[in-house]
Amino acid sequence: MILEGKTVTVVGVGDGLGSEVARLALRDGARVMLAARTPERLERTAQALDPSGERVAWQATDITDPAQCAALARATAERLGPPDALACVAALDASFGDLRSTAAEEWRRTHEINVIGTTQVVRAFADQMGGRGGAVVLIGSQSSLLPPRPPAGAQIAYASSKGALLTAMYCMARELGPEHIRVNTVVPTWMWGPPVEGYVKAQAGERGVSIETVLAEILQPMAIKEMPADEDVAEAVVFLCSDRARTITGQTLLVNSGEHMP
Repeated sequence: MILEGKTVTVVGVGDGLGSEVARLALRDGARVMLAARTPERLERTAQALDPSGERVAWQATDITDPAQCAALARATAERLGPPDALACVAALDASFGDLRSTAAEEWRRTHEINVIGTTQVVRAFADQMGGRGGAVVLIGSQSSLLPPRPPAGAQIAYASSKGALLTAMYCMARELGPEHIRVNTVVPTWMWGPPVEGYVKAQAGERGVSIETVLAEILQPMAIKEMPADEDVAEAVVFLCSDRARTITGQTLLVNSGEHMP
């Protein structure tokens, strides 16, 4: 129970990684605040995780709005106790295109959510953590370190935004370290969960090949021939939220089955 007695906020609770982070944080003893833009999904997820409502709360939040970020941090403290950890999963990842095909507006929208939005919510929670200390865990992307190979489509705007967020992590870790606030990034490759499962099935249908063929192509460069699941990435997030990582900050933890070894 490495999060026993702690309050963890998970921003970006959807059908994949965000829900898994929330589930594992709850499993490991935390009180969990759920946040995303869609209230219906949040209410459904909270009910599934904790029907009693004693250890899980939720608040609809758009991270591109600084006032909503601040309100989420306050609501966490008021309803579940002062925040000890923040997991920032929210991101716009459905931006596909290369240099020539990606419109300027797509670049702006992706960076507005993935970089500016994320740093706004971190600022709000850093203010709440104050001198108590705490942990911030960001979600990066291996695409910012290693451009995806075919058959995956190019994601230059998304990959660039995650690269910018990685740079912001170093700055925030340095700035917030004296306040005992740690800032780290978990960097996944492909994650087997609803979004990737849907992509693989779509690719198989479009190309007229089996799902196994598409999976074999994705797994080929991985040292461990197994795609990490959402749960595997969530385990890394929970570890970095815990006191077991109390002197780890400004670091990236790749969860990628050895696909990229920098």
